[in-house]
Amino acid sequence: MTTMTDTSVREFKMPDVGEGLTEAEILKWYVQPGDTVTDGQVVCEVETAKAAVELPIPYDGVVRELRFPEGTTVDVGTSIISVDVSGGGAAPAEAPAAAPVEAPPAETEEAKPAARTPVLVGYGVSTSSTKRRPRKGSEATAAETTVPEAAQAIQSELNGHAGTTTVEVGRPLAKPPVRKLAKDLGVDLNTVTPSGPDGVITREDVHAAVAPAPAPVAAPAPVAAPVSVPTYDTARETRVPVKGVRKATAAAMVGSAFTAPHVTEFVTIDVTRTMRLVEELKQDKDMAGLRVNPLLLIAKALLVAIKRNPDVNASWDEANQEIVLKHYVNLGIAAATPRGLIVPNIKDAQAKTLPQLAQSLGELVSTAREGKTSPAAMQAGTVTITNVGVFGVDTGTPILNPGESAILAVGAIKLQPWVHKGKVKPRQVTTLALSFDHRLVDGELGSKVLADVAAILEQPKRLITWA
Repeated sequence: MTTMTDTSVREFKMPDVGEGLTEAEILKWYVQPGDTVTDGQVVCEVETAKAAVELPIPYDGVVRELRFPEGTTVDVGTSIISVDVSGGGAAPAEAPAAAPVEAPPAETEEAKPAARTPVLVGYGVSTSSTKRRPRKGSEATAAETTVPEAAQAIQSELNGHAGTTTVEVGRPLAKPPVRKLAKDLGVDLNTVTPSGPDGVITREDVHAAVAPAPAPVAAPAPVAAPVSVPTYDTARETRVPVKGVRKATAAAMVGSAFTAPHVTEFVTIDVTRTMRLVEELKQDKDMAGLRVNPLLLIAKALLVAIKRNPDVNASWDEANQEIVLKHYVNLGIAAATPRGLIVPNIKDAQAKTLPQLAQSLGELVSTAREGKTSPAAMQAGTVTITNVGVFGVDTGTPILNPGESAILAVGAIKLQPWVHKGKVKPRQVTTLALSFDHRLVDGELGSKVLADVAAILEQPKRLITWA
């Protein structure tokens, strides 16, 4: 195995591809050990809590090792691939064992000038040392001390980080996949007897720890309660791990529902005139090649309503106990994708003309369906629209996106009997539902916004007179 002090080998670490993300799952590797890579070449695709992202390598060389297999969730800052940049080709898989050589302090990884470590634009580098997650029990307060170079090299190799000068006393040596296996099986690595070189715990050691123990030949040490491995009927049940976008969505919705006091109001309206306008716009030469549908006019109606009632476009700053009024509208559009529900937003939607808004909506939907929505496109939203009507649903009580003040749910547009000019006639009817944060928006303001949206959709000429 390549030692971490080999200056011809560069370790590419999992970057923070969003803002403050802590981990990402490796979806697919595009290279294998021995492959030649060039600066800017995409080597893998990862899924964060926000989106799927392709990662380019920042230097030329030959792939030495892929640190983790596909499907592994890796912490930001952890090395995921090593590359030989010496130009001498791939190195052997195993280097002969040798006594550790002490390198001068100036040549340690931590002491190297920052300029010698290539960094992808926008990824940034961490100025602090790598932090491990706190562990339960007495492990969480384990002391750290300097150790001999041989143990240091082993620990650095297992952790996937160069330049580590200290390790935690009592921390069992095991590679990340082995640690994950132990966590899944409920095995405490401190209770596992290692069989690998230099006291490294292997997968077999973990499996042996949960296997029935043979009859003791000596007085055994106190043994904890046996670990039971969960089982289920695979013919009648399927279990899907909660991770990536679905995991982030679940956490965000729980946090929003139990942090912001939600209020939802409803209104049922006649949108026959709006549907006629949609058909007319489809024939307009200025809208040629653009996606024209009811959602476009609903989005424009909401933007006009926000312009007339700007206090609804705000957020709550809990730390400073302030209401933050936004002078821009980043309009979120909820989109269902194979990876789960995401809410990309159109930046500065209030400044767009109807054709520009149509173009932005089309690009947003296409990108979301392809699974290529960037993390930046899902940040800093202010107000959201969710169109549950596409599923034939009449209405709903939507939950706010964290940090936003309101969300408008649009129900199915159906032909229904409706009193129009004193007579019952078939009309295109839908129900709107507006949920809002009652800390920011009181009943009067919320009602005005919903009433304005409804009035515009009933009489779309108000898009001109009110805009």
